Order: sequence, then C-alpha cells, then structure tokens
Amino acid sequence: MKVKGSLCLLLAAFLWGITFVAQLAGMDNIGPFTYGFARYVVGILALLPVWRFFHGKRVRAREAGNYSSGWKAGVGAGLIMFTASAFQQCALQYTTAGKTAFITCLYIIFVPIISVIIGKVIGKENWVGAIAALIGLYCLSIKGDFDLNYGDGLAFICSLFWSLHIMYIGRYADRKDIIELSVAQIVVCAVLNCFVAFALEQVVWQDVINAWFPIVFAGVMSSSIAFTLQIVGQKYAEPAHAAIIMSLESVFGALGGWVILNEQMTRIEIIGCVLMLLGMIITQGRIIFKNKFL
Repeated sequence: MKVKGSLCLLLAAFLWGITFVAQLAGMDNIGPFTYGFARYVVGILALLPVWRFFHGKRVRAREAGNYSSGWKAGVGAGLIMFTASAFQQCALQYTTAGKTAFITCLYIIFVPIISVIIGKVIGKENWVGAIAALIGLYCLSIKGDFDLNYGDGLAFICSLFWSLHIMYIGRYADRKDIIELSVAQIVVCAVLNCFVAFALEQVVWQDVINAWFPIVFAGVMSSSIAFTLQIVGQKYAEPAHAAIIMSLESVFGALGGWVILNEQMTRIEIIGCVLMLLGMIITQGRIIFKNKFL
C-alpha cells in the first residue's frame, strides 16, 4: 500500500508540475480568477462520472457501516485550496513557472514546522533543511538589485496554505469518501473563483473559449486527477512523507518552463534551486533512509 500511495503522489507531482505551463498559457487574455473558475468547472465535470461510477461501492459501504461522507470535510479542504491556488495563480502573473514551482514547494519545510506546533516531535535535520531551503529561496528570488519579486512573495504565501492543505488532507484521507472529498473541494474552488472573477475581473466569454486547451488540460489533469491522486496517496502516507514526494512538482515545473516556454535561469537562481532541493532532502532524510517510505 505504501508503494501505491507513493506512486499516486509522484504522478500527482508530475501533473501539477507540467500544469504550471498551462496556467501561464491560459492567462494570456483572461484574469487569474476567471481562469481558476473555468478550470475548476472542467474539473467538476471530469470527476462527476467517477463519483457516479463508485455509487455501488458507497451503497455497500453504508450497508456494512464503513461509509463516511467526504462532503463536509471537502468544504474545508476547498476553502484552503482556493486560497492557496489564488495566490499561486496571481504569482504566475509576475514570475516564471519554474520559480513559482520551486517556491511553492517550501511546503516541505512548513509541514514539519506545523507538525511541531500541533505537538509532534521532529529531528534536528528538519531545522537544518529549513535554513538551507530559505537561503535557496532568497537566491532564487533575487534580481540584479537584490530585491524580492512581488510574484515570489505571493508564491511564498501560497506555499503556507498548501502546507495547511497537506496537513488537512492527511487528517481526513483515510477516514472519508475520497471521491466525495475531492469533488467537494473542487466545487468550493469553482464557486469562490466565480464570485471573485465577476467581482474583480472583466469576464469575456470569447477569451475563455479561446483559452479552452490550457483550461481543459489544467482542469482534467490537475484539478480532477492530480488532487484526487493526492488524497489517495495521503491515505497511505504521513503528511511529511507525502510532502517530499509532492515537492517533485517543482522539478517538473522548472523542466516544463525550460522545455516548453524556453525560460532561462541565472546562475544564482540555479544555486537557489540546488539549495532548496538540498533542504528538502535534508529535512526528510530520516524518512527516506530509515523508514524506507517506498
């Protein structure tokens, strides 16, 4: 089961990473919340047939007394996910796909810190890893005048909320109906993005139609498949364990920006990436080498 969970998380990381490119392309002519609304609606449409397909399984679970609805827990997950994705989507307007992907993955540092706050014990390697990753973040974010980019700050806040999302999913993944939890959180994201889009942005439906491919790609691959895979994976993995696997989305995101968008990174930014990766590895080194997470 640990292998199954790890593979699900790895595939989710891959889909999230390559979706960064689609997110950039999708916002060429539409606002971030309009794009978010459209992609989550597509995600709902993609997941509803799956929810219907497992109807019989839910009926049998109810009869056996093993069923626990995921709708209520999914609402809480959706509120956190909307906040995180909103900051992420806005960040992509000011910085590159590769940088956003790497900074977002600071959740691998924040997850164990949150664990300490709620009473769990972590090793010294977590703090060493956190320092290395924060230095890496600075190197990755600076420009010629050593100023932080506005988009990098938004991505940093986004990372905090993704950390909360990982912890939240880790609490409910093995207790609630996975498909219902996934559908509920996507519905919440769609509704909230809709409200903000029509309140703050000029929604031009023709522009939305013109961006159909990146919207459909992100809606199906990321919103429906990847987030569902995350819940499945976290059913078998602790949050800190899941975080290090999902952090590989930063690698896939940077590679996607390099291969597809021809984005270039300076030497200091590359050093920052290396330090962040080193921090990620150090932070979860004990889990990797002692607990054999696969």
